[in-house]
Amino acid sequence: MSSHHIVREKQEPALIIANGEACSLELLHQLLEWSPFVVVLDGAIERVLSLGIKVDVLFGDFDDLVFSLDDIKQSQFPIEIIHAPDQEKTDLEKAIEFLIQRGHPAVNITWATGRRADHTIANISNLAKYAESIKIKMLDDHSIIYPILPLPNVFIKWFKAHSTISLIPIFEAKGIVTKNLKYALLNEDLRLGFRIGNSNEALSDGNVEISFESGGMLIMECSD
Repeated sequence: MSSHHIVREKQEPALIIANGEACSLELLHQLLEWSPFVVVLDGAIERVLSLGIKVDVLFGDFDDLVFSLDDIKQSQFPIEIIHAPDQEKTDLEKAIEFLIQRGHPAVNITWATGRRADHTIANISNLAKYAESIKIKMLDDHSIIYPILPLPNVFIKWFKAHSTISLIPIFEAKGIVTKNLKYALLNEDLRLGFRIGNSNEALSDGNVEISFESGGMLIMECSD
């Protein structure tokens, strides 16, 4: 399996494969189809190589590698191996920052949810952290998660009626206004741990609009 075909690097999102629960092969194939640049965190490399995926960058501290780096270099040539031992940041944070430094405008992230809950929460929180620096999205078999920015930005996207759309504040989001959501918000606030916009839905086929004045917010498009 290879992601290297008709799309061009830096014109389509890069793909980071983290070390959480694996997604379905169908979703993985879809992501690889449109990702000409694939970054794998070291904890996932054994599973990734078993699937025959061509890797462009292997990233991490390499403390627990099963394969030797020489074997990986030989089987994945050409591959860039980035040793990132900084313990103040997670490997996912470091990989996102690597892509920003290399000038990638967008990244999709998979295998970043499931398994350990603390890792899942940390990984999802990174979406808001880097929202202003790179277009970023996290995907698994049940959810598409991405940040939106406060005013003057306005989120506008077409949805089918009854599509589940959850508005999750990062700490707090103030002055939220929505259009075409079943449970409308009109200059209201959401605060993590007190009030969140979970399991809202598109009222009808058409554009959903969401804006907010300050704070941080994630959109989660979820399905059972």
